[in-house]
Amino acid sequence: MRWLASRSSARRADVMIGIGDDMAMLRAGMAARNRRHAAKPGPTPILITADMLMDGVDFDSSTHTPEQIGRKSLAASLSDCAAMAVRPRFALVSVALPQAWSMEQAKQLYSGIEKLAAAYECAIVGGDTNSWAHPLAIDVIVIAEPWEGVQPVRRNRMRPGDAVCVTGMLGGSLVVPPGSGRPRLPHHLIFEPRVREAHWLAAGLGKHLSAMMDLSDGLSIDAARMADASGCGIEFDSAAMECVVSQAAVAAAREDGRSPTDHLLNDGEDFELLFAVDRPGLSILRQSDMVRGDATARPPDQWTRIGMAVKGRGIWLRRDDGRRERIESRGWQHFKDA
Repeated sequence: MRWLASRSSARRADVMIGIGDDMAMLRAGMAARNRRHAAKPGPTPILITADMLMDGVDFDSSTHTPEQIGRKSLAASLSDCAAMAVRPRFALVSVALPQAWSMEQAKQLYSGIEKLAAAYECAIVGGDTNSWAHPLAIDVIVIAEPWEGVQPVRRNRMRPGDAVCVTGMLGGSLVVPPGSGRPRLPHHLIFEPRVREAHWLAAGLGKHLSAMMDLSDGLSIDAARMADASGCGIEFDSAAMECVVSQAAVAAAREDGRSPTDHLLNDGEDFELLFAVDRPGLSILRQSDMVRGDATARPPDQWTRIGMAVKGRGIWLRRDDGRRERIESRGWQHFKDA
């Protein structure tokens, strides 16, 4: 990522946020305004993200239905919008369909995308469709804009002393959670992008919300990215971490012998929010009436303080007996030598 960022166009004046956050933010129309020497403020900045999902890595077409796959492909990009607390507006969907697929399967794939898009008022406005003699691949681009009165939240402004929090429960995203009743599915297929929760947090906390991102590759590696971008470290509290271990993580631990905490830290695809707030912000967050929720902004069902930002670099775990252990980043990495 650093290598790519160093070769990007991030130093252009019309690139407000380049590679390194969950979305790029652009100042559209700047060249035309410069030619006219206009003094008026420019148009609303636009934010863009792209996520490519592939059969055998992000889903399994032999097990998962086309509709489930389609839903996840858009949900992953909407989660990037949540990471920066912005409003998704438009989507472009490009697919490379296996040549063996029928038209009915393709329709089901798009049905899964369309249903989720409608729920978040995100219009599908284009894309590309192709076929090949290889497994399914989907690329979804989402274009977003800031919510009115809310600045996009970056991952690089956490400071020592900030509280580090997460929404929801973590770990075991690939495992069907225990329970009876209706058929259940693993979390990575049915997660709800935290777009509304992110809006609620950003609108209510304002400048007190120091940093935020979504947890896609695993808490251990994503926390390291936020800490590295902010120039500090994070110390997690082991007792607090136990409060956010999902039932699926516990079930996975029984099957493979890894600890539930290991699953929590490294499984990835939780798509919850990792965020940092300063001390005044933490006090505000604890007020149940911080912001009145509406159709676009609602409080998380659960948020938990699991640690704090500290001076220095690295991710650490503070045990109940006071021992401090360094956490190695072992979530999903796209390059083995990264």
